Amino acid sequence: MKINFILNGKKTEVDVSPSMRLLDVLRNACHLTGVKEGCGEGECGACTVLVNDEPYNSCLTPVINVSDKEVLTIEGFRNSKEYRVIADAFASQGGSQCGFCTPGMILASYAVLKKNPHPSEEEVRNALSGNLCRCTGYQAIVNAVMLASKKGIEL
Repeated sequence: MKINFILNGKKTEVDVSPSMRLLDVLRNACHLTGVKEGCGEGECGACTVLVNDEPYNSCLTPVINVSDKEVLTIEGFRNSKEYRVIADAFASQGGSQCGFCTPGMILASYAVLKKNPHPSEEEVRNALSGNLCRCTGYQAIVNAVMLASKKGIEL
């Protein structure tokens, strides 16, 4: 079945089973490897993408659910000024170590900052609660998002 959606700002059509996971379509059909499979159960957030600006676990999302919607992956986001501010904040605060969770964390961070450019620490923690990190202990990630907020991501 042909499924149409906007992927990283470009009209995209894939001919796949409508029940195929968005994660597999992005990695295998679209060759976007920034989205990762960690748990395959929607618990870790390594597969996070934004669908119409909302974080989605692509490992749980049938591709048919993004038909006629906008999907943003880390590959599409990394050329934006917002990405640069968030990535620089992650780097300066030690918010990324092994890097496996980083694409999902950055997209989830962007989503919260887009909704609320100046969130409280509690709001950041809640927004990132669906993303797991085995390396940092989270405080560095929260500090990075708070720093990006202070640097002025006005979305």
